[in-house]
Amino acid sequence: MKYEIMHQDAFSIVKCDMMPGESLKAESDAMVAMSGTLDVSASMDDGGIWGGLKRSLAGESFFLQRITAARGAGSVLLAHSALGGISDVALDGSCGLVVQKNGFLAAEETIEIDASMQNLSQGLFSRKGFFLLKLQGKGIVFISSFGAIHELKIDEGEEVIIDNGHLVAWPDYMDYTIEKASSGWLSSFASGEGLVCRFRGPGTVLIQTRKPESFSVWMKGLLKTAIK
Repeated sequence: MKYEIMHQDAFSIVKCDMMPGESLKAESDAMVAMSGTLDVSASMDDGGIWGGLKRSLAGESFFLQRITAARGAGSVLLAHSALGGISDVALDGSCGLVVQKNGFLAAEETIEIDASMQNLSQGLFSRKGFFLLKLQGKGIVFISSFGAIHELKIDEGEEVIIDNGHLVAWPDYMDYTIEKASSGWLSSFASGEGLVCRFRGPGTVLIQTRKPESFSVWMKGLLKTAIK
């Protein structure tokens, strides 16, 4: 499957050129337009009802879209609802990819989509909930974000602190801990950061340049001003 991510500086969209018989799976309502030779259907993937339920707990839709080149070659345009970018990640089967809520857009048919449970402290304090999406297998995955996607490469033995609202995806072999942004609780929350995630390398973490919570606060401020 050939693909092209377009309009990266504004509102990204990905075009996938599919050969006869090829198929891909995408988040519900991701399809923007497609050739008449392609079919779109609802699917719960390999996990069945339990898999759909786990995806729902991870913040994704219960049903996936399955797009198939049933009657010949064709193209499909895919986009997501957030005001942000799209990034492609090539998985080689050596490790999986953990994806935050609303971060999954689409993947080749060879990718298995599941949900994994975090430990108690991560589930309670990471803002991501107890379940996160986990992608495994060999193939291309398309990740979406709020704002642009930035690759943060962490070297062996290096530690990087990341605001949990900016997390998008990371390899499943990487772990992180939740901690205060500052030495004291008052200073942590007064700084506006509160709790943060400490990642240890090696590995590459995908982060988003904006976070929905801050944008929501900004929009509410604008609306209040406009109403006055």
